[in-house]
Amino acid sequence: MTKPRTLLSWSSGKDAAWALHALRQAGEVDVVGLLTTTNSAFERVAMHGVREALVEAQAEAVGLPLWKVSLPWPCSNEEYQDRMAKVCAEAVARGIEEMAFGDLFLEDVRDYRIQNLAGSGLRPAFPIWNPDTASLAREMIDSGLKAVLVCVDPRALPETFAGRQFDPQLLEDLPASVDPCGERGEFHTFAWDGPMFRHPIGIRGGETVTRDGFVFADVVPA
Repeated sequence: MTKPRTLLSWSSGKDAAWALHALRQAGEVDVVGLLTTTNSAFERVAMHGVREALVEAQAEAVGLPLWKVSLPWPCSNEEYQDRMAKVCAEAVARGIEEMAFGDLFLEDVRDYRIQNLAGSGLRPAFPIWNPDTASLAREMIDSGLKAVLVCVDPRALPETFAGRQFDPQLLEDLPASVDPCGERGEFHTFAWDGPMFRHPIGIRGGETVTRDGFVFADVVPA
């Protein structure tokens, strides 16, 4: 029986990387590509602020083609939906049946994904939905997944967390109010090694800046 062909929504962070790992471990679908949106003005992934070159390096390291959707800046929701609809139509034309997401527990985000894919011909899939995030964070780290915090919401975390590694010490240091996986947007990560990668991605730390109310720690290809 042919496995469903699946595109994975790829933010460059640990949850997307773990979703890929979970899908491959389950073996029930054929992940055929990573779908990411980039800011055309800055050539970076939206929200995470990760350089396009590093996302391309991730795709190479997991052995999958990268589907890049370039978005203008600023980008209206109408423009975003129009461009995504075109990509979905192309995916369906190529025989892709599913779009998978690394969301963990936010119902409103899940509902938004489902609504956006309605009528597109693609089924939404949530392979790591509703875990205990404290246990999941430990499982990620124990598996060898390595990630760096590239974006921090200073309303939730001190800005000094930007640039730190996602490791046991970080979990110990997080305030009790912060989800261990940062699922409420407290922080975002860039995954650079782990069981889903064929080899580590060489990076070094760059400049830390505050922009649009968030603290971004740049990572640069080593």
